[in-house]
Amino acid sequence: MMKKDIVILLAEDDAGHTALIKRNLKRAGLANQMLHFEDGQEILNFLFKTDGGPQRESGTGYLLLLDIRMPKVDGVEVLRQIKQDPELRKLPVIMLTTTDDPREIERCHHLGCSNYIAKPIDYDKFVEAIKQLGLFLMVVEVPAINGYVDFVK
Repeated sequence: MMKKDIVILLAEDDAGHTALIKRNLKRAGLANQMLHFEDGQEILNFLFKTDGGPQRESGTGYLLLLDIRMPKVDGVEVLRQIKQDPELRKLPVIMLTTTDDPREIERCHHLGCSNYIAKPIDYDKFVEAIKQLGLFLMVVEVPAINGYVDFVK
């Protein structure tokens, strides 16, 4: 069972997909807090603690479900910035997108995404994919993100 204190960050601009993802992760048994961001800039502001809005808390474990096609800053750029940061690069990032272009998948893995899930267009298949994701999230281990880099082993 996924630790309750792990916060799921959902960066998704499609309201319908957001509702489906939240509902089906709950149906799969996840009771974790979920924070929703409607564009790439919002999630960057949260993670990098800029812009005076909601900000991540040091010592908390986060897992990011990241859509690629978003306004302001797309998901690939969000992923790039996260993985270039010495502390944030530990953050597990699962790409959730309608794109199944092999070059896009390769690019996201090259940048350091943890997993890449293509959203099925078919409603029932999408629901099933999210339930499977929920089951996966229950067994995954997520590191805490601190405000500093700790090189001590």
